[in-house]
Amino acid sequence: MDLRNNFLDHVKKGLHGQPLPLRVIFWDGHEYTFDEHVLVSMHLKSPKIITNLLMGSTLDVLGEAYVQGEMDLEGRYQDILSVAEGLNKAFSKKGKSKTGFIRKALHSKAKDQEAIHYHYDVSNDFYQLWLDRNMVYSCGYFKTGEEDIDTAQEQKLDHICRKLHLQPGEKLLDIGCGWGGLLSWAARHYGIQGVGVTLSEEQFAYAKERMEREGLADRVEIRLQDYRDIPEREHFDKVTSVGMFEHVGRAKLPEYFEVIQRVLKEGGWVMNHGITAASTDDEGGHHSGSDFIDKYVFPDGEIPHLWRVVRDMGSAHLEVLDVENLRPHYAQTLIHWVRRLEAHKEEAIAMVGETRYRIWAIYMAGCAYGFWRNWSALHQVLAVKQSGEELTPRPWERRYQYVDNDPFRLAEPEWGDL
Repeated sequence: MDLRNNFLDHVKKGLHGQPLPLRVIFWDGHEYTFDEHVLVSMHLKSPKIITNLLMGSTLDVLGEAYVQGEMDLEGRYQDILSVAEGLNKAFSKKGKSKTGFIRKALHSKAKDQEAIHYHYDVSNDFYQLWLDRNMVYSCGYFKTGEEDIDTAQEQKLDHICRKLHLQPGEKLLDIGCGWGGLLSWAARHYGIQGVGVTLSEEQFAYAKERMEREGLADRVEIRLQDYRDIPEREHFDKVTSVGMFEHVGRAKLPEYFEVIQRVLKEGGWVMNHGITAASTDDEGGHHSGSDFIDKYVFPDGEIPHLWRVVRDMGSAHLEVLDVENLRPHYAQTLIHWVRRLEAHKEEAIAMVGETRYRIWAIYMAGCAYGFWRNWSALHQVLAVKQSGEELTPRPWERRYQYVDNDPFRLAEPEWGDL
């Protein structure tokens, strides 16, 4: 009784009169409603949750209790997450509720492979339940916001290929190639020769079989390989890295971009697509929710701010040509994924168990909420290898990325008699 009342008094005091559309059902059947307009019901199955809330990080505690089945939730995900943010403010003196990948890790080859195995080697069949038909596990690209996930992902694949101005016969390296969606698209629609590297054994097996099934095995090679182990002798016209550099670690970014610079031909282009911190303060601070993500979702993940990405690319002689923030696109993508996962709930639980289902559902819904609330961003950064002093080939403008059959006009200043 005292613990329950302590919890209620703490929340009411922390809310400062602000409404919270929450009904709490306690382990003994007692109920309390914070607002007459209830949008979320929270069933606490044990007093241990309240003890943990009073002592720990609110979003971490709530997330862990949910995935362990110590708490059930009813309501729409956006309402659940809004209520969780309200509770976090009530329990936090600073009122911070942002999440992020903050733990500094060693990021050795063995540790990185272990982390990738945990997240990506769940089951190809599990990911097929809710990903698009091309098996693309990264932010889609929406032109109207009304597209289905298949269309949005194909638009993203094409957007990347157009940004890189891929040409037939060019050699493309895809670092962290996933299930091979981008390389398949680039080979079939742009005529490239490709190499994809991944640390995930499940992705490797799927992507390799995919290239054979699609008749691309003679044009696209899939390797189970760390990007740092790409041979010195290999050089590529273009490089892509999509949804991978979040696993690199901030301290390792200079090495990461140096590897990209090493494998690129002079004048070659790279497109780095990845989650970035919304503010510089989000890089090193520990936010509520980050322990949950570290433990259950992305072990050893870290996200840098855009300034660090641009700085480290420049230090590696990769001159930035173009930057695009796709934050709303990732929120929309995650909403699609959660809906599709929910639609296949029973199948998913049969494949991976209820705990893993709950982890992925609440993690993806939480990330969608985080992108919407500007707790995280997503940047595509296009750069060219510029080791010498003379101007490397690049276009005058961006129109080639969006307009079909628009001529790619090289920027070639005319000196004349100057």
